[in-house]
Amino acid sequence: MVELWLPYGKTEVVARIQSENLSIVIKTDENPGVEDPRAEIIRALDEPLKSEKIEETVKTKDKVAIVIDDHTRPSPSKLILPPLIEKINHAGIKDSNISIIIGSGSHRQTRLDEITDLVGEEIEKKIRIINHDCDAKDLVEVGETTRGTKVLLNKVFIEADYKILTGDVGFHYYAGYSGGRKSILPAIAGRSTIERNHAFLLDPQSRTGNLHENPVHLDMQEAAELVNVNFTVNVVLNSERKIVKAFSGDLNSVFMEGVKLVDEMYKIPIDNQADIVLTSAGGSPYDIDLYQAYKAVDNALDAMKKGGVIILVAECPEGYGNEVFYRWMRDYKTLKNVEKRLKSKFVLGAHKAYYLLKALEKAGIILVSTMPGYYEEGIFKLKKATSANLALEAAFKVTGRKSKVIVIPHGSSTLPVLKK
Repeated sequence: MVELWLPYGKTEVVARIQSENLSIVIKTDENPGVEDPRAEIIRALDEPLKSEKIEETVKTKDKVAIVIDDHTRPSPSKLILPPLIEKINHAGIKDSNISIIIGSGSHRQTRLDEITDLVGEEIEKKIRIINHDCDAKDLVEVGETTRGTKVLLNKVFIEADYKILTGDVGFHYYAGYSGGRKSILPAIAGRSTIERNHAFLLDPQSRTGNLHENPVHLDMQEAAELVNVNFTVNVVLNSERKIVKAFSGDLNSVFMEGVKLVDEMYKIPIDNQADIVLTSAGGSPYDIDLYQAYKAVDNALDAMKKGGVIILVAECPEGYGNEVFYRWMRDYKTLKNVEKRLKSKFVLGAHKAYYLLKALEKAGIILVSTMPGYYEEGIFKLKKATSANLALEAAFKVTGRKSKVIVIPHGSSTLPVLKK
C-alpha cells in the first residue's frame, strides 16, 4: 500500500493505492526556489533581456502603469512589486505617478482583502491600485489584429507614458502558456476583445504547451504589439509557488525564456497511459473554483487510456466560479450543441462548458470537492466523491480491480507527454 498526500485548497488530502495498481507518480523535474526572492528579482531587473534597465529609460515626469495578475493566478506580485517600484522611485518617479492595474480580464473584481494579499500592505497604502473592468465605458481601441480582433484596452494603461507588465509563465490550456502577452489580452482588455480572441480556442492547435500555429497565442501576441510595452517582469514558479527564476526586459524575450524553463521543468514524458488518473489541481489558488480547477483535467487527458477515469481533487471553495459556465452546462446537454452555438457566436465562460463536455466524451470524471452534489452531478455531469479514497473505489468499479493508476499531484502545472 502506498500513501500519497495531494494538495487540496490550503491543506492536503490522502490517497491510498495498492502497490500493484500504482503505475507512476508524475513528479516534475522542477528546480528549487531561490533562497532570496528579492535578490532574484533585483538580479533580473539589473540584467534585462534585449532591453535597457528601467532607470535608464523611464523619465522623471512619466506616468507609470504596472499590470499585475489577479487573485486567480499564483504570480507573486507581493515579491515582484517592491524592488520594481524602488527602481522606478530611484529614477525620480513619485508614487503619485504610479498606477497598479489588476489584470482581471473577464474574472470577477478582486476584493479589498485580496488586494492586500496580492500587493502587500505597504504597496497598497502608497500606490494607486485599479481593478480592471472589461465592461468599462472608457476602454481605448488601439487597433485590430490580422485575425479581426478589435483591441480595446484599459484607459489608464494606454495613457501611461511607461508601461510595465508582470506575471508568471506556466501552462495554459488554449493559449499554450500564461505570462508575457497575456498581461495585455485578456488581462486588461475589453470583453468583446477577449471573446473574439478566445473564439480561436476551437482550433486544434490551441492547446496546452503549444505555440506553433496557435491562433489564440498569435492573436494575443499581435494585440500586445499594438501598444508600446516598455518593460516586462515574469517569473517561473515551482509547485511550492516559490520563484525558480525571474526574467526582465523585452516582452517577447522574457516570455520565451520563461516558456523554455517551464518546458524543462513541467513537460514530463511518460511511457504508458493508465486506466485511472488521479490528479490534484495543485491546491489554492489553482482549485479556487471548478472553472479554474478544470485545467488539471485537461492536462491529464493524454495520460489516460481511452474510456478511463479521471479523479480531480479540487476544493472549489467558491463553487463553480462562473455563471455562464453554469448556465451552458445546465442548458446544453451535448458537446455538439455547445460547439455549434460557439461557432455561431462565441460567449466567454461558455468555452469552459465546451472543454468539460469534450473531456467527458473521453473520460468519466470524479470530483473530490466541497461543492454540493446537486452541482457536481446534476449540472456539471461529474461523479461526486467525498474523499480521494472513495473516488478511487468508484473508479476501480468502472475500470476493473487490476487497473493501473497514474497520480499527478500538481495537475494544473504538469503536462504529461506520451512518448511516441
